[in-house]
Amino acid sequence: MRKSKHLGEFEIIVLAALIRLADDAYGVKIREEIETRSGRKASVGALYATLSRLENKGYVSSHTGEATAERGGRAKRYYQITASGEESFQQSVRTLSLMLNGLPEWSTA
Repeated sequence: MRKSKHLGEFEIIVLAALIRLADDAYGVKIREEIETRSGRKASVGALYATLSRLENKGYVSSHTGEATAERGGRAKRYYQITASGEESFQQSVRTLSLMLNGLPEWSTA
C-alpha cells in the first residue's frame, strides 16, 4: 500500500519554514519562523514530533552541527527538506490552492 503524499496543515507550515530558512533551519529558528509568519504558537513538542515524522517519511533530513560554547557545548540539529519532501509540499499546496480557488471568502492576503 502506497503512502499518501498529502501533508497536514502543520507539516506544510514546517516545510515552508525549512525552505525559507535554508541552511539556518534548526529548532529555535524554525519555531520562531512559524510563530512570526503565521501568528500561531508552535510548541517544542509538536515541532519536534512533526520534524521526526517528516524525517521518517523521507521528506526531511537532518544533521548535527558543531558544538558551541554559547549552548554549553551542545550542538544544533539542522533540518532540510529533501527532493521528495519538496514534491509532496508542492503537491499539497497545489491541491489546497485548487480547493480554495473561487471561494467567495478566499483571499491570498
